[in-house]
Amino acid sequence: MGRRQELEKRQSLLARFGRMIAAESHLDGLLMIIAEEVRNILGADRCSVFLVDGYKGELWTKVALGLEEKILRIPLGQGIAGFVAKTGSAVNIRDAYKDTRFAQDLDRITGYQTRTVLAVPLRGRDGKALGVFEVLNKSRGPFTEEDEGLLRILATMAGSFIETATLYEDLRRSHLETIYRMALVAEYRDQEDTGRHLRRMSRFSGILALGMGLSAQEAEDIRYAAPLHDIGKVAIPDSILRKPAKLTPEEFEEMKKHTVYGAKMLINAESRLLRLAAKIAVGHHEWYDGTGYPSGLKGEAISLEARIVTVADVFDALSSKRVYKGAWTVEDALKYIEERSGRQFDPQVVAVLRERFPEILQARDEENSRMVADEEHLPSADVRGNGAQPA
Repeated sequence: MGRRQELEKRQSLLARFGRMIAAESHLDGLLMIIAEEVRNILGADRCSVFLVDGYKGELWTKVALGLEEKILRIPLGQGIAGFVAKTGSAVNIRDAYKDTRFAQDLDRITGYQTRTVLAVPLRGRDGKALGVFEVLNKSRGPFTEEDEGLLRILATMAGSFIETATLYEDLRRSHLETIYRMALVAEYRDQEDTGRHLRRMSRFSGILALGMGLSAQEAEDIRYAAPLHDIGKVAIPDSILRKPAKLTPEEFEEMKKHTVYGAKMLINAESRLLRLAAKIAVGHHEWYDGTGYPSGLKGEAISLEARIVTVADVFDALSSKRVYKGAWTVEDALKYIEERSGRQFDPQVVAVLRERFPEILQARDEENSRMVADEEHLPSADVRGNGAQPA
């Protein structure tokens, strides 16, 4: 290929790169696109995008370890990426193992052998360090000065989009954290195992939503709106909500109103997630056969979101220990729900629960382990619900 053709090809790749990163607003998706496109443009074997975590004084990136994806964190100043982030200087290394800045630990873990390395700083609109672009093992020979210039151009193009996506992600996390803390208010009054229940049933809801054929975005929305299903309980008096004995018929009628109270709290919100949570709150005690409350809705008159969350919520409630009962086995909980398919629960959602049962159990184990780890770092006084992250 002649010099002119090579330049035209790179210009075309740069134009494609710009179009692709402009079309993706989610940080994870954006970083995947960037890594793949940069790797192709520079003819490298791998590309990593390291981002600065100023709070922890670290760089982080996602790496594939076996079949899983893990977050790799390194202190600022350590390794080649850390050096580039700290100094703002580009680095072009022909033999990584002869460079004292190269950390060989990841190669040892993955079995990969790094030979050539090219890394340039990644900056935001104001010139502030955002991270590092690092490409490894050029397919033919070492990286050249022209490669370095091209990588700098790609970093400049990507910087503003990464900055915007990071801000969006921060706002999204803050929004979800607020929703989750709102949900904890209601759950904390009603039971001991607050954080774990919300996180588990939230994960289950997302898995079931995907199994029902909803899009990834729709499933994510249901997952994050689900914890607010019982928010209306904040309006129920403690004398009823925390009563150790069986409720009287009058008290039970008042308890049932938590579905309506919750919907009224959320229904006119500007947030899409809160409006979705209102549908779930008002519908999660409706029964598929029309004998539930508060409105006696039947079948598909009950919102799909509420039908999904109902199954997730009941499954976790049954298989968890509460002050008034022991934990059922997960098999018994599944059997109970299957026996009430078509009566209390949507048969399609129940079928998905059975179909995705291994995935549900894996999510359950992950959330339980995660909460145990969180609680080990909390003050010993009363840690119920503290330290929990959005589900």
